[in-house]
Amino acid sequence: MSKGRIFSGMQPSGKFHLGNYLGALDNWIKLQHEYDCVFSIVDWHALTSSYEDPARLQENIHDMALDWLSAGLDPEKNIIFVQSQVKEHAELHLLLSMITPLGWLERVPSYKDKLQQLGAMGKEINTYGFLGYPELQTADIILYKADSVPVGEDQIPHIELAREIARRFNNLYRPLFPEPQALLSQSALLPGIDGRKMSKSYGNDIPYAAPPDELRARVRQMITDPQRVKRTDIGDPDVCTVYTFQKIFNAAETVEIAGQCRSAGIGCVECKKRLAERMVLSLADIYSKRAELEAHPGRVKEILAYGAERARQVASATMQEVRAAMNL
Repeated sequence: MSKGRIFSGMQPSGKFHLGNYLGALDNWIKLQHEYDCVFSIVDWHALTSSYEDPARLQENIHDMALDWLSAGLDPEKNIIFVQSQVKEHAELHLLLSMITPLGWLERVPSYKDKLQQLGAMGKEINTYGFLGYPELQTADIILYKADSVPVGEDQIPHIELAREIARRFNNLYRPLFPEPQALLSQSALLPGIDGRKMSKSYGNDIPYAAPPDELRARVRQMITDPQRVKRTDIGDPDVCTVYTFQKIFNAAETVEIAGQCRSAGIGCVECKKRLAERMVLSLADIYSKRAELEAHPGRVKEILAYGAERARQVASATMQEVRAAMNL
């Protein structure tokens, strides 16, 4: 039996942090061994909410490619490319916009929420591009006839809409597209160093590409049990940010660490040191590979060009079928 096909993408909207890595990229690394995968840096999507300032777009694209490749995405095993380098995405998006009722786009739960949130920040995003974001996402997915999309629960409505649009096309013209299914990812959730959601806007993130000394410094800043004031006080690991990281990066020792914390057998400073060294060790290969790729930027461009050529081959064949079905 042939493998199922996955499509997924990320917006190049800024620097990666460890939460991004464990929330999505780490899952992609596993999926590449089970599926035929297409992964895209979706730069047109980034413009739907940040169209007014694209100055760093190319830098962000390059950084994202570095992140993906250093984490272990294989450019031979997967198709890895930049969305805007495959113009068929735009063509299919346009054609799907002809058949998609406006109400389908307006009812997507995240649309009004983001409109209010970003509007409150002074952004003018009451545009067609922003409204049509899920439709462009649908074009991304079905252009490669992907049958699965790895997402978190908050993205399920987008995949449901993609199924509806694919079904509408198939009913209006001829069966051409599989109806993509959401592949819920079971990803570890990392808090920021202050215990809140990890976010660059909060300043509580740990950069994905942080060198060892910066990584150690960020761990030293982590919030621990606020009730544990002195070294001799007993602690509660369940309310400690450091312990949350220990469970992910030092799983084999978490029972021991929890017991030592509850009996005051280990202090917060020592616990942080153990975590920091474990994280440095766990991320060493990624950091080393990223540094090697950074030293050869031409190699990254070659990989993205190779991926775009492979993507165009698949996309071009799909669009020939689409045009024939719509009598174009």
